[in-house]
Amino acid sequence: MSSIDRSQSVGGTRTYEVRTYGCQMNVHDSERLSGLLEDAGYVRAPEGADEADVVVFNTCAVRENADNKLYGNLGHLAPKKASRPGMQIAVGGCLAQKDRDTILKRAPWVDVVFGTHNIGKLPVLLERARVQEEAQVEIAESLEAFPSTLPTRRESAYAAWVSISVGCNNTCTFCIVPALRGKEKDRRPGDILAEIEALVAEGVSEITLLGQNVNAYGSDIGDREAFSKLLRVCGKIDGLERVRFTSPHPRDFTDDVIAAMAETPNVMPQLHMPLQSGSDPVLKAMRRSYRQERFLGIIEKVRAAIPHAAISTDIIVGFPGETEEDFQQTLHVVREARFAQAFTFQYSKRPGTPAAEMDGQIPKKVVQERYERLVALQEEISWEENKKQVGRTLELMVAEGEGRKDGTTHRLSGRAPDSRLVHFTKPDQDVRPGDVVTVEITYAAPHHLLAEGPVLDVRRTRAGDAWEKRNAAEKAKPVGVMLGLPKIGAPEPLPAVASGCGCD
Repeated sequence: MSSIDRSQSVGGTRTYEVRTYGCQMNVHDSERLSGLLEDAGYVRAPEGADEADVVVFNTCAVRENADNKLYGNLGHLAPKKASRPGMQIAVGGCLAQKDRDTILKRAPWVDVVFGTHNIGKLPVLLERARVQEEAQVEIAESLEAFPSTLPTRRESAYAAWVSISVGCNNTCTFCIVPALRGKEKDRRPGDILAEIEALVAEGVSEITLLGQNVNAYGSDIGDREAFSKLLRVCGKIDGLERVRFTSPHPRDFTDDVIAAMAETPNVMPQLHMPLQSGSDPVLKAMRRSYRQERFLGIIEKVRAAIPHAAISTDIIVGFPGETEEDFQQTLHVVREARFAQAFTFQYSKRPGTPAAEMDGQIPKKVVQERYERLVALQEEISWEENKKQVGRTLELMVAEGEGRKDGTTHRLSGRAPDSRLVHFTKPDQDVRPGDVVTVEITYAAPHHLLAEGPVLDVRRTRAGDAWEKRNAAEKAKPVGVMLGLPKIGAPEPLPAVASGCGCD
């Protein structure tokens, strides 16, 4: 590796790009990686320029083809790196934690390999690789610093992730996350609230509490009701308009959490509750610590306490040993629960998980056919549930980047309190992301709603002020540094998304 050639940087400053794959934890970590690099003097590479001095891959390991995707992308960069002395490539995240010994063997042009527990070391490792002119591999076995203590470069001025725990204590047979992110470790409540209050002071009006198993919060600090208490305290923070959380686990979803959701006005009527399978035998094989009756009981209690709640889920089709009868039980739960949205996955082997070695692996053709039946049923239900919204008057938080056709349709987009996506007619007055508009729903599709009439009310907010201030500052910079992460849940504001890996 040759020393850095700064002549290839924009304006003499080294640029970076972070490529993110996987769940919300990775999105959150990537905001920290961006913050660390900017704190070290790097700037975001211009969008679409494809010429960053440092390219960071924040990887996912929960899909069977995750490594093929990574090495394909690394192979694409190899000739570019060879032609640009000083360019650096770093690989972090879950796949780096798992395949620490093989990444450099398969891609020797990589400069830095780091894991899930030591993302704060990235700038130091990049500099060490530059000075010593050799690759640096550093994988910590336990968390060195809670990610939320690190600098951050948030993707939204008005909505933010707030991590309340890292790691997971579950042993689901299809999931490798606990092995890569470690046992659950909770943040102190005071630290969480201090971060939320600081974000609100900056103009953020929506936060999403984030954890691999978010409602297990408190197990590490010995308080089984810590999560419901945290929700209630969030309700007392002046200026915090919307609180969401993801992803909970049915095992830990207790009545005190439902009561806190129902009784705390700024906790939104939205719940993502991973099902994975509706079959008791399959749930047992997955080592999921609940059964169909328990799951449907939770849904019933939530609906009784919060009638307009939108409930979404994760479902895996084709788990080893799944019979047609097992699959019919999953369809039964889908019909009973009437999810607003379901994130459906065809089972794929995760190397290193018990399920990958189980007998009864289902043929791809069978899995595909079941998957298509599940998707068709859920599409029908999603559309029927969305049609119930027609005629309702809703407050939307105006979003940035949510409506791909907004420019041609002369509409804007926003999220309802239950996180449904709504496209609405652009009003005559200026409306900014983070502002709140009141609209009447006139049309429903399976995945979005329309408000085709005039906007009934526009409320300019501190969140909109924050977006405007940040946008003006970005435009004033000599180089464009807004790149943006893949749309897998980064706050814009935050949609109701699944884990991205079906691991919760």
